[in-house]
Amino acid sequence: MTADLAELAQHLVHAVATDPDGDFSPSVYETARLVTLIPDLAGHANRVAFLLARQAPEGSWGGPDGYGLLPTLSATEALLTEFRRGGASPVLAAAERGLRFLATRWGPQLRVELPDTVAVEILVPSLVSALNAHLDALAADGVVLAGGRRVPHAPGTRPDVLDGLRSLVAAGRPLPEKIVHSLEALGAAAHGSGPLRPGPHGLGCSPAATAAWLGGAVTGSGARYLEDVQARHGGAVPVAAPLAVFERSWVLSAFAGAGLRIAVPGEVLDGLSAAVGTDGAAGGAGLPPDADDTATTLRALAAHGRPVPLDCLDGYRVDHHFCTYPDERTPSVTTNAHVLQALHTAGPSEVTGRLAGWIAGRQHADGSWTDKWHASPYYATAQCFLALNASGHAPAVRARALQWIARTQRPDGSWGRWSGTFEETAYAVQVLTRAGEPWADEAAARGCAFLLSWPDDAAHPPLWQDKDLYTPGRIVRAEGIAALHLARTHPRVAALLTRLEPAHAERTA
Repeated sequence: MTADLAELAQHLVHAVATDPDGDFSPSVYETARLVTLIPDLAGHANRVAFLLARQAPEGSWGGPDGYGLLPTLSATEALLTEFRRGGASPVLAAAERGLRFLATRWGPQLRVELPDTVAVEILVPSLVSALNAHLDALAADGVVLAGGRRVPHAPGTRPDVLDGLRSLVAAGRPLPEKIVHSLEALGAAAHGSGPLRPGPHGLGCSPAATAAWLGGAVTGSGARYLEDVQARHGGAVPVAAPLAVFERSWVLSAFAGAGLRIAVPGEVLDGLSAAVGTDGAAGGAGLPPDADDTATTLRALAAHGRPVPLDCLDGYRVDHHFCTYPDERTPSVTTNAHVLQALHTAGPSEVTGRLAGWIAGRQHADGSWTDKWHASPYYATAQCFLALNASGHAPAVRARALQWIARTQRPDGSWGRWSGTFEETAYAVQVLTRAGEPWADEAAARGCAFLLSWPDDAAHPPLWQDKDLYTPGRIVRAEGIAALHLARTHPRVAALLTRLEPAHAERTA
């Protein structure tokens, strides 16, 4: 990363302003659903090749721990579908490796700690049922895979809820709005379901949901949406698109929070202003409004001289905190951190005090926070710390967060849940530069040296949570630029970094 951070930030804002979809990594889960649901769509062969190329040697797809379950189920089911259509033997071999991984990694009872990803409780049983239907049909034809074992329903999933949703559709009753993003879970019942209609931006901001509604037909605006979405990655698709409001508001808020001044095109601010309705803002077309995107959009607009009334957040208030959307399974600390930041722009109040107390009360004993929208505790901890710090609340809680970050720095100067990453290191540096302590300055400088050593063209591991893990590329880059800007405007950190950079370059050469 070069030294001219303002220029980098300006280039990034230009890219955000000229891209209506956003820069998001392709999803194994979502791409596999298109392989199953709409084989006649352009790019089908590339999607199958994408799945084969992304399989790990042990047979899995997706992230570590329980994050691999849903992508592995999805890819395995898609490849079995493809094989039964007449696919070649490598397709069947990859599917069998996926089945064996499921049984080996999580055992015959599929005992796995499910991550709190979007609709995991219904997506997993939907795929398990589809997999077992394939296995039964293949066994009837004399093809026995993975020892003939059927895949069980994982503990913690809700096949009963899935059955209930399918019954709603069969009875012609409307579905809960938040289910539309994961409509593919309903299987055949999703085809042409209810009053739903894909528009120019698809259905539910989801390629898979759109394909499920189309039922394999490559016609109409929904199909045109899928053709556009799949072309970006040469066949593979992201877990959600388009997400312009999400990307733009997060990028602008990251720069504003770091005090990095940039010129934002008026049409970007106009678009964000227009996205805020009486119920707030949605992250993308086809998604319902939510408190997280609303709060971040309000903060971005306020930082650029376009304040919007905050009362659109009132409908999300639940006792002492705010829900991301109505009837959510679990509350989000980062949503509440962003709401606190937005509300603080209007000054302290009884509401901000209660909300700060709620956030502080969800800190773990080690000083960190975790959240359902991101796999990394460094994201959640940074968002909570920055919100509490900006509002002046809970100094003892903030001190524990700083100590946790200091304890968990890696020898190479990075931070990360599974390995040191650019993104997680950026969050840690943003926190440490606000500590005002010599030891924090030294840790921040070593973190910045790691950020500067990260190749510009290197991939960023997926850590953000939707149906599976994904990377919002421009948001990640914005967080890194913000961290380096904070460091370089902090005299002691900047001086330490000047001394560290040559030595770090020698070690990493």
